[in-house]
Amino acid sequence: MRRLFILLFAAALVFVPRTTDAQIFNDQIYKFSRALGSIASFYVDSVDQDQLVEHAIVEMLKKLDPHSVYINKDEVQAMNEPLQGNFEGIGVQFNLLNDTIFIISPISGGPSERVGILAGDRIVRIDSENVAGIGITNTQVREKLMGEKGTRVTVTIKRRNQTDLLDFTITRDKIPIFSLDAAYMVDKETGYIRLNRFSFTTVQEFEEALEKLKGRNMKNLILDLRENGGGYLQESITLSDHFLDRDKMIVYTEGLNISKMDYVSTRAGDFTDGRLVILLNEGSASASEIVAGAVQDWDRGVVVGRRSFGKGLVQRPVNLPDGSMIRLTVARYYTPTGRLIQKPYDQGVDEYSLDAYRRYVNGEYFSVDSIMLPDSLRFYTKVNKRPVYGGGGIMPDVFVPFDTTSYTNYYRDLVRQGIFNRFILKYVDRNRDELKAAYPDFSIYKERFAAYGTLLEEFISFGAEEGVVVDEKELEKSAALIANQIKALIARDLWSMSEYFEISNSRDSAFMKAVEIISDRRAYQSIIRNGLHSADN
Repeated sequence: MRRLFILLFAAALVFVPRTTDAQIFNDQIYKFSRALGSIASFYVDSVDQDQLVEHAIVEMLKKLDPHSVYINKDEVQAMNEPLQGNFEGIGVQFNLLNDTIFIISPISGGPSERVGILAGDRIVRIDSENVAGIGITNTQVREKLMGEKGTRVTVTIKRRNQTDLLDFTITRDKIPIFSLDAAYMVDKETGYIRLNRFSFTTVQEFEEALEKLKGRNMKNLILDLRENGGGYLQESITLSDHFLDRDKMIVYTEGLNISKMDYVSTRAGDFTDGRLVILLNEGSASASEIVAGAVQDWDRGVVVGRRSFGKGLVQRPVNLPDGSMIRLTVARYYTPTGRLIQKPYDQGVDEYSLDAYRRYVNGEYFSVDSIMLPDSLRFYTKVNKRPVYGGGGIMPDVFVPFDTTSYTNYYRDLVRQGIFNRFILKYVDRNRDELKAAYPDFSIYKERFAAYGTLLEEFISFGAEEGVVVDEKELEKSAALIANQIKALIARDLWSMSEYFEISNSRDSAFMKAVEIISDRRAYQSIIRNGLHSADN
């Protein structure tokens, strides 16, 4: 109890704000400590004091805003891994297939690839312990294969077409977690880059991809930030710098106890002249909105898609003595025109979490007319003085509704029940050699492979066996979408995520609208000059 009191007192010293009367604050700390001490000393049953303290912190933060959160010590490391851009392990992408660890692919340059692990291999033992057919979970696999750099683990592999089991001793190493999903040329002059987060490595990955695409004569760029929930503020600022000339405001932050901080472009970026389209949707948040807001406010590019999430709060990590952490909101960020992108949260965390559902019910995903944009939230861009809006996300220049032309309940159930991934794993496992022989190059595959006929029938039968009942009318409506998704997933397993998106984007309405705009100089300039358009039909 004494140790817990000391920890609480130490934490309180960290949190004391300059503007709070010291005596009142000390009285509050004493009040909480007295209550906790009384429970420990006199309560009728035994209690877990750690849980009580954590619960108190969680409930206290709920009264502040939706993004001030407590993270226990076990969650801190898992949270940091994707943002830091690496973890330590053996370097494989895996899935569980028929209760066996199935290697989708070894990570390029990683320790597993270096010792000869191949796509399609099955791990049946780890350090002589059987792991096949025992109901092992994804979490348990990660615990056994991850570990400190320099430590070793021996895996026993069952390889297709080989009778004997193979033992590989792998020395764990740092494994990169990439924030760049895809980079490829859409046509002779237009490149495409998709980012899934803003981590420590994001700008480096972007710069390398940009350089490769420019080496292939790229003049224009589509930057896909859909479903990108954000990450590090500095990475979004540095990325924005690539699109803007010198001395242009990118974003500024300000809070009650935090002085205003301006972030300004510092150099001529690597892509300041070509046509630029940024794709957003309701899953684009925080750092994604900083980039899109800066580009939009300076009339530098066209934003296409649907209204973004609306997170304009800046968090600072506060480390607690036991290894846990508070991510505390300390400021708000504003776009160059002064727009606050944060959506309202005055009705509490629970109401805030229902925003996406309300957007759907109110028809916002399907029609731009369903979005109410009051004049009080209207701002004007820095160059062309066209109207843009604050108050809850970045409103795109060109609105593209959610595409329901091929989406059915049948397709939804196939996705939700994991039918696509399980079928593709088995199909590629059986046919990898034949597929590689028939399509030695992705360009050949993209042009010639079609997931119709026997393959589509096999997929539908597999889904039925797994409990997804076929609806003939809905199948007819979704057949082209299903076939395209099968083709994209096979490409992912044979090559990479970049090839997956090159296939899947071919049926993506927002992507196709972006290509249409960026390919037409007049249409592009008209939007830059005049503002909001709609792709509604």
